[in-house]
Amino acid sequence: MTMRRPVIALLAAAASLTAACQSEPRVAVEDSRVQLPVLPDRPGAAYFTLRTNRRPMRLLGVSSPQVGRIELHDSSMNGGMMRMGPLQDRSFASNGEKRFAPGGAHAMLFDIDSRVRAGGTIRMTFDFDNAPDVTVDVPVRAMGEP
Repeated sequence: MTMRRPVIALLAAAASLTAACQSEPRVAVEDSRVQLPVLPDRPGAAYFTLRTNRRPMRLLGVSSPQVGRIELHDSSMNGGMMRMGPLQDRSFASNGEKRFAPGGAHAMLFDIDSRVRAGGTIRMTFDFDNAPDVTVDVPVRAMGEP
C-alpha cells in the first residue's frame, strides 16, 4: 500500500508536466538570413527554418519595422523554368519543421529601409496561428554572400 502512493504521485506529476508542455506552444526561428538585392529598389529575400513543439501549426505572416511589405512565396521548377508565386501551404511538416530556403519557400522583402546594410540586422516578427509571435534580429548579407 505504501508503494502505491509514490507511484500515483509520480504519475500525477508526469501528467501535469506533459499538460504544461502541451499548453505552451513554441516556435523557434533558426538559421535565418536576409539577402539584400543588387539594386536598392528591388526586393530582398529572407530564408530561415521554423521549428515547433506543437502540430498542427501554420505561419500566418512575417513583418518588420524596417521593411514596407513582406510576402511569402514559393519557387519551383516547372517545364525547365523556375516559377515563383504566393506560398499556398504555410503549415509545418509532420516533424514540426518549416524550411524557407533558396529555390523553395522564401520571404520577399519589399521597400527595405535604405539604412539597412550588409553586416547589420533586420528585426522580423513571425506570426503563427496557435503560438505566440516570435521576434528575431536577422543577419543581413549582401547578394552573393553565403
